[in-house]
Amino acid sequence: MTTNDDTLQFDTQHEDMIHDAQLDYYGKRLATCSSDCLIHLFEINDNQQRFQEALNGHSGPVWQVAWAHPKFGSVLASCSYDGTVLIWKETAGSGFTVIKKHDKHQASVNAIAWASHELGPILLCGSSDGKTSLLSFTEEGVWDVQMLRSAHATGVNAVSWAPVIATGAFTQSGATQSSGLVRQFATGGCDNNVKIWSYSEEKKTYEVVQTLEGHGDWVRDVAYAPNIGLPRTYLASCSQDKHVYIWTQDASSPEVQAGQKPSVEWTRRALSLTPFPDVVWRVSWSMSGNVLAVSCGDNRITLWKENLKGEWESISEINEDGQKA
Repeated sequence: MTTNDDTLQFDTQHEDMIHDAQLDYYGKRLATCSSDCLIHLFEINDNQQRFQEALNGHSGPVWQVAWAHPKFGSVLASCSYDGTVLIWKETAGSGFTVIKKHDKHQASVNAIAWASHELGPILLCGSSDGKTSLLSFTEEGVWDVQMLRSAHATGVNAVSWAPVIATGAFTQSGATQSSGLVRQFATGGCDNNVKIWSYSEEKKTYEVVQTLEGHGDWVRDVAYAPNIGLPRTYLASCSQDKHVYIWTQDASSPEVQAGQKPSVEWTRRALSLTPFPDVVWRVSWSMSGNVLAVSCGDNRITLWKENLKGEWESISEINEDGQKA
């Protein structure tokens, strides 16, 4: 194990390419997943790590892992090329075991994301079969599966939940009382589009309310920025076309705040005036929602921040050795 400034590096003991690494809510446990079909768990304490357990349940490469909020226990979700999603839960004395296997997709499940804990234990999944699905643990103690069949015809690559606090809730008089929780998410697909979905109380399902066009190739990732009720929503998307776009939507009408069909269009701005040097695979926001990390195919991670003019500037760069460039 080596450290460079605040960077911790260690051997994950995987035997193939690593596809995802996620810290839990408290930052004390790390889950990694790989093409070796395994999930490895580590305990993190300051600059030290300790291998805890290997989870073997998938028969294909594991693309993503996602920790649930700790109010639901020590729960981890994983998705794989084998077309399944597994929900793992830790129990005293026996470690992590599978409590739910979601096998309703007909192709690789590429992306998963837990909803905000205010909405309950709901897992969003996106698959190469063109569908998204919602896996919910009900009050009756059973897992309910809802399939959304017309997501992206050629495959879903990425999913992201919107913040549950309505845009502008803290800046508009009375908004916090009237808006309620926002039930909305975004998906990115092989049709080069990003789609915004909102929950319809009338139909009791999620529907596409807007399609964001602009990328010239597969959308590889989408990410909503955390928001505490400020007057603007930020959504980042990255693509095989080597571009990253920041989509923004300002709060205006009660329809937007309630998560219904928006009356305000999204505005697109390129993160960089020039394309990135390679395919952009992942985008991820800081906890405060004002810094965006961009992971590129050239093995570099760049950090970006919006200046007072509304322009995005690169503020840091990290190479594959964990060194600041």
